[in-house]
Amino acid sequence: MSNTNVNTHFWVDRSDYAQTHIKTTELPQALSDGQVLLKVDRFAFTANNITYAAVGDMIGYWKFFPAEEGLGTIPVWGFADVVDSNCEGVEVGERFYGYYPMSSYLLAEPGKIGKQSFTDVMAHRLELPIIYNQYIRCSSDPSYKQEAEALQMVLRPLFTTSFLLDDFFADENFFGANTVVLTSASSKTALGMAFLLKNNREGREQDYKIVGLTSEHNKAFVEGLGCYDQVLTYDQLSQLDASQPTASVDFAGNGQLLADLHRHLGEQLKYSCLVGVSHWDQRGGMSEDVPGPQPQMFFAPSQAEKRLGDWGAEGFQQRLHTQWVGFTGFVSDWMDIEENAGQAAVESIYQKMLSGDVNPSKGYILSL
Repeated sequence: MSNTNVNTHFWVDRSDYAQTHIKTTELPQALSDGQVLLKVDRFAFTANNITYAAVGDMIGYWKFFPAEEGLGTIPVWGFADVVDSNCEGVEVGERFYGYYPMSSYLLAEPGKIGKQSFTDVMAHRLELPIIYNQYIRCSSDPSYKQEAEALQMVLRPLFTTSFLLDDFFADENFFGANTVVLTSASSKTALGMAFLLKNNREGREQDYKIVGLTSEHNKAFVEGLGCYDQVLTYDQLSQLDASQPTASVDFAGNGQLLADLHRHLGEQLKYSCLVGVSHWDQRGGMSEDVPGPQPQMFFAPSQAEKRLGDWGAEGFQQRLHTQWVGFTGFVSDWMDIEENAGQAAVESIYQKMLSGDVNPSKGYILSL
């Protein structure tokens, strides 16, 4: 057994995300049959994690790692090492990439144990999407490189969503649109999608223009990356060509902005896709009477399950891996990784991310 009996947690108030709590709980003195204890080493924290909180009740993100009444654990992507095992097929010392709590340990019950991964089959996780319950063995993951762990933590979960969005829109022939507008264009998931839309455009039957909407502060940065054909600030929204059939992908979650976009494009808005809520505090403001289609929430696990059925697990991973290699080459030229450890550092970066006070060229790696 590991030499500790305390698990430290970073919990947030589910009714006021700015209120945080460091709490400890007792770890079991001995593991039950089939259980393993993983020590959470490092994890990434991005605007995507704020989205997990903002839609936690609607999609069930609070259910993965239960906390005290009224509090919640925001899930994160990172690496952990097995420090105790009472489960055949998962050994002490193995390192796994996956979905972890903002805690120092995760108690898991591996099922479907294979060469590359296991699935946590803890009772409270059985009804949750399988894509979040899989833990990948670093020793047999073809995409794993020790020196690239930080990029994997920051970008792989976001890029997987970007990959699935690009695939979904292509699969639907872009809903007949010849313009695709991405809000919060500097966010990492939007950049991943824009990168793929541009890179894959030549091989597609449907031609389209890629437009990014961003803040004045981030406009020069977004333009400099070269993923978008046109970059507009939010107050330049009226410069969008409203005569063209358009599809929108909203990563911002700003209800007023989305309503303005619907009113400006009217019936030429062919599809309105909701992805993230990086502007989590501005989710209101989208009234029922706006023109255009009803906004549709994009749930990445649904598209992933469709493609796993179409391509098989190996085919899915191969396609994702090919695109991932290209994206990491693009990103490594401009992304700056900042690593921070300790409770105060986690609190500081969390509050910065919550307020939107972050540099889009930075990636944050944290450890409690």
